[in-house]
Amino acid sequence: MPATKPRARVSRRTAVAVAAMSIAAAVAGAAPSAATAVSHRPEAAARTQNASTAPNLRVTAANGVTYQYRRFGHPGATSVPLVFFQHYRGTLDNWDPRLIDTIAARREVVLVDNVGVGGSTGITPATVQQMSLDAIGFIDALKLPRYDLFGFSLGGEVAQEVALRRPWQVRRVVLAGTGPQGGVDQRASDPKVLEGALRDNPGPADFLFLFFKNTASSQAAGTEFLQRLGQRTTDHDAPAGLATRDAQLTAWSEWGIPDKSELVRLAALFQPVLVADGESDILMPPANSRLLAKGLPNARLHLYPDAGHGFLFQYAVQFGTEVNTFLDR
Repeated sequence: MPATKPRARVSRRTAVAVAAMSIAAAVAGAAPSAATAVSHRPEAAARTQNASTAPNLRVTAANGVTYQYRRFGHPGATSVPLVFFQHYRGTLDNWDPRLIDTIAARREVVLVDNVGVGGSTGITPATVQQMSLDAIGFIDALKLPRYDLFGFSLGGEVAQEVALRRPWQVRRVVLAGTGPQGGVDQRASDPKVLEGALRDNPGPADFLFLFFKNTASSQAAGTEFLQRLGQRTTDHDAPAGLATRDAQLTAWSEWGIPDKSELVRLAALFQPVLVADGESDILMPPANSRLLAKGLPNARLHLYPDAGHGFLFQYAVQFGTEVNTFLDR
């Protein structure tokens, strides 16, 4: 029987950070010349930075959008950059520093705000397809010839489209808490879920309900995750606005319209894929992870126990290590 959810003890600073993030909605930059980064990233400095200290960088792409991103880590002789796509209402400040630093210890990571999100300019599109084209615009601006992808939730939908559109560039893919186009039960219809997802100014309680299972252990892990978000004390990202919320929810809802004919597209995503989720995800039911694992030609599936949508934060070190092992193959 699920335990009663413990009372979250979160500092005011962390609560503010959470209010500026995803469902707990976590700047904007000057526009440089096309495809040129405003802040140059010396290799030695990037190796000493971490998720809590890496500076916000900006690059303007050929589409005229100035993207805000963070790039750091330890490039290996055989590894390629790992590009991260974030979840609904999420910004750069939403990534768990423990997860990102675990992964960055073995490779270079690139975290980005897509168009209209956080510190990036432009208007957030209302389709996953356009979000993927915008993500490709960013990648082209960085001149990355080869890369891996990490997509979480809505970001996992974007990652699938990028891999399908740029198969000659994408090497491996990590899909966390996401599903295929036309999957099952992806359109949030539960009133409590919608209330938390749509709240103008969500708080820690909303995030704990939506992302973590209603057990003592999962809720405690969620509270620890929220506290870790307070580790970054300077150079914060801007929060995602309400227009971004509405556009992203429209895109997510359209993607989730049940349509078995869309599932055949998965056969074209031939790259090795790690599919993972929490076994009790209420935002993206894990049946969708099973559909991905079944339809993708070269996929492995891991469902984490006693966990929900935020399994990757609950099992930050374990999942980060699994990601590195998968990408190192």
